[in-house]
Order: sequence, then structure tokens, then C-alpha cells
Amino acid sequence: MTEASSAFAVPAELAGELKRVAETATAWPFEEARKLVERLKRKPKGHGPDEILFETGYGPSGLPHIGTFGEVARTTMVRHAFHILTEGKVKTRLVAFSDDMDGLRKVPDNVPNKEMLKAAIGLPLTKVPDPFGTHPSFGAHNNARLRSFLDAFGFQYEFMSATDCYLSGKFDATLLKILANYEKVMEIMLPSLREERASSYSPFLPLCPRTGRVLQVPILSHDVAAGTVTYEDPETRENVTVPVTGGHCKLQWKPDWAMRWVAMGVDYEMAGKDLIDSVKLSAKIATALGGDPPDGFNYELFLDEKGQKISKSKGNGLSIEEWLRYASPESLALFMYQSPRSGKRLFFDVIPRNVDDYFNFLAKYPEQDWKQRLGNPVWHIHAGNPPQVDMPVSFTMLLNLASASNTEDESVLWGFLNRHVPGVSAQTHPKLAELVGYAVKYFHDFVKPNKVFRAPDEVEREALATLDAALAALPAGANTDDIQNALYDVARPIPRYQDLKAKGATAERPGVSIEWFNTLYQVLLGLERGPRFGSFVEIYGIPETRALIAKALGGTLASGQD
Repeated sequence: MTEASSAFAVPAELAGELKRVAETATAWPFEEARKLVERLKRKPKGHGPDEILFETGYGPSGLPHIGTFGEVARTTMVRHAFHILTEGKVKTRLVAFSDDMDGLRKVPDNVPNKEMLKAAIGLPLTKVPDPFGTHPSFGAHNNARLRSFLDAFGFQYEFMSATDCYLSGKFDATLLKILANYEKVMEIMLPSLREERASSYSPFLPLCPRTGRVLQVPILSHDVAAGTVTYEDPETRENVTVPVTGGHCKLQWKPDWAMRWVAMGVDYEMAGKDLIDSVKLSAKIATALGGDPPDGFNYELFLDEKGQKISKSKGNGLSIEEWLRYASPESLALFMYQSPRSGKRLFFDVIPRNVDDYFNFLAKYPEQDWKQRLGNPVWHIHAGNPPQVDMPVSFTMLLNLASASNTEDESVLWGFLNRHVPGVSAQTHPKLAELVGYAVKYFHDFVKPNKVFRAPDEVEREALATLDAALAALPAGANTDDIQNALYDVARPIPRYQDLKAKGATAERPGVSIEWFNTLYQVLLGLERGPRFGSFVEIYGIPETRALIAKALGGTLASGQD
């Protein structure tokens, strides 16, 4: 995925044509970008150069999550689409903002030294000791993890810390606006709260001068002229007055979100579907402060293998590191691009499909016209400059080869591949070499432990014996189509495998149902499904496939070899 600053440069010779196509492109990044073109038109003139500010938020109470990457990747896609629509003439910035001044509310499940963190409950995250012992604070540790990952992808962004903004005075003017509009903010927030919560709610959270903790306490009074709030210390019962500026207070998160939008002039920020009501409340507060709430859209949440929402603190679902152990960054970017408004399972079993889909989209790109290209995910993943890659086999095929040969040896897979593409190597096909490496890891961790071979019933035994004879009768050098036709010919006479609804099927020559191919994978490879079986046999080898059949039939065939 290419996101360097030069990636946003629009080729002069293509700028006009790309803009014309982009104005009616249906890909969701262009739909979002067109909102920003309209927003730009209504921006006040004479207030500095035209600029669109994109923002993504990160709560560093847990380790950086794959969903955080998804938000930055998707926002970057909208940003690039905007550059195409404006022919690169409007400056944009992307801020990755960390809410690292939030108080630590609970100890995450997936960190060491939990007892140390228990003693720090309530402290701002940038004051909580780092349980990993590598950074000055827990907030700094998680911020560094986020930045190193975003940097590895080459995202063009600016990192911004809530702690730095509050302490430096960057937010002071807008904090005073919140204080001046205290009653308006309360009128917006109180109807959304439960009665018990509403009775003690205040948009301001003082930082206790004694303990440094972020306090959720009722505000007894506020003084607009002095710029202060007064509260009762929950331990000493003394009244304490503190400024709302200079980092002496922070805001509850919905008013904080609105304050940030106004203080920074944010034009675009997307959020998860679970935050729809929060976005609406923050937008009302921003409007009450005289600001223009940003555009954006609400994406659906990722779910783990049990259908539960993934969580940074629980560590369920997939981590960034886990995805990248088994697949390329581009496949992860494709997962984020596809159907952002639809809920999707984010677990290990989605990886192979996304790897193969990525290379399929990449293969189609060179032959497409510009309308099709701007709707192709790889155009958005690679900021308009997809690479040319020759991928002779699919990732799923590599997994099946590893499964059939029960190998974690990359050289064994290369031996099979050389049958299919003589002379292929890591030097001639570096992307294929990456996939081979990913395949053996994925096979070791997920395929091998979960292989379940199903014993064939009598119908299946007879079909497999017939298939063995059909494979033995094929001429030397039989290709995928020859093998696939033999597979069809074996299955067609068997009622269980007939498909009369298939295209072109007749009673005399029925189609072949998917059940036949599922049987082959379940009985021969211990897998639920796989790629085109004829392609697998061509690469794996006819003698080797016959050996699998002999094994499945309990050695009743001579050896599977002639």
C-alpha cells in the first residue's frame, strides 16, 4: 500500500480525465470525497488558504488494534479520492489524534504487570507507568506502537497527542468557549444520560492537584470571567478551584470530541456505527460553539469468530501483527476497503480469501478502462498506482498443496510450483515467494491442527475408485482442463452429484454439483473446500493425487502409481 506524499500527486496529463470519471464514480471513497468538495465551497473566504483537515482518533487505553489501522486506511482512501476530484490543487492534512490524557479506567486483559496498572487507575494514560517497561508511560508505549505501524505503511499523517494539546494551551481558547457555553452544553448532554449520571455530570473533568488523577466529580460552580471551575475534593471534602485551561482540566469525551473539531477545524472524521449517537451529540455541541461539524460516515463494527464486537482491551479478534504474520499488508487494506458499512467477521479464516481477492483485482486492473479502474479496490489501496504482479497460483492453492503434502518446507512447495511454471523462483516471482512463506505459517498454525479426514461412504468409495482409473488413463502432460473434464465425467452418472439446474445442463448431460468437489477435499485433504480441483491435481501431480485416493480407500488400490 503506497501512501507517501508523492502518491497524492495527480499526473498532469491525466488530471482532467481522472476528475471527469471521478465525478460520477460509485466507489465509496469518491462518494465521501464529493461531500468535501461541497464543503469546500461553503468555507468562508479570506480565512487563509483552502485546506481540508482529516482526523482519525485513537484511544491508547489498550494496544493498537487492527480497527485503528482500518480507520486510517479508509480515511486515506477518501483523502486520495478528494485529491483526484480537486486535481491536487487543495492542500490536505491527516491528523492521527491520541486521547492519551484520558484516565485509565480498567486494566487491559492483554498486558503484563497488571498489579502495577491497578495502582494507577484514574491517572491520565501519559502518567500511567508502562507495564512493558519500554517507554515513559503506558500512553507513550501505545502511541509508539501506533506510530510505528502507520509509519511502516508509509501513511502520510501528523501525530497529535491530547496531553500535548491540553498542556501547551492549543485548546485553551476553545475550552473557554465551552465554559462560556456551559449551560448550552449541559442542555445538549443531560437528556442523553441516565438520571443518576445526569445528577453529577459536568463536561469538565478536573485533574486533582493532590493525586494527578482525572476526577469525575460534580462541578459546584463555574466562573466564565476567571476561567475556572470549582468542585469538592472527594477525599478531603474541601472546595477546590482550578482553571479549565493549561491542562488543569480535560473534557468528557463527547464535549472533548466537539471541542477538538472546533479548535483544530476538522473537516472529515469517520466513526464506528456504535458511535452514531455520540457523533450527533458532539455535532450539536460543535454547532453551539460556532463551529461546523465535520463530514464523515459510520462504518460497521468488526466481529470476532463468536460474532462479538472486537475490543482493544479484550484482545479478541485479530491483531495487526497476527494478520501480517499470515498475509500481506495489501490484503489487509483490501479487507478494510470492502463494504465498510457492512458488519464483517475479522478472524483468521478470512485471510486466504482476501489474499486471493487482492491478486484477482490486481490482475484485472491493466485491462480496465478508467471508469473500471476507479472502481477497482487496488486503485484505492495503492493511491492510484497499483503494481504489476504475475501471480501464477492462488494462496488457497498453496495452502492445499501444503495440506496434501503435509509439509512446512517451502522447498517442497517450490517443487510443485516448478511443475506448473518451469523456472519459477523467489527471484523471478518475489510476491509469490512471500505467499509461499505465508502459506507454510498459516498451514502450521491453522490448517494442520484442524484437518479432519472424513471416511468415504460406499457411493464415494466407488466414485473415488472410478476417478483413480480415469486419472490413470490420462495422457502424460494432461492439463487442468483435461483433468477437470475427467472429474466431471466421473461424477455425471452418479445421481448424488448431478446438478440439473447448472447452465447448459440436460437430463442426458447433467451438470456436476459442488458436493462432488467438497467430497474430494474432505476425503482426500481433510479440508472443507478448496480451489478448482483440476488445477490442484495438475500442480500436485496425477501420481500423487492417486496416492491420496489409495490412502483414502485404505490401500485397496495397488499404490496409486503405475
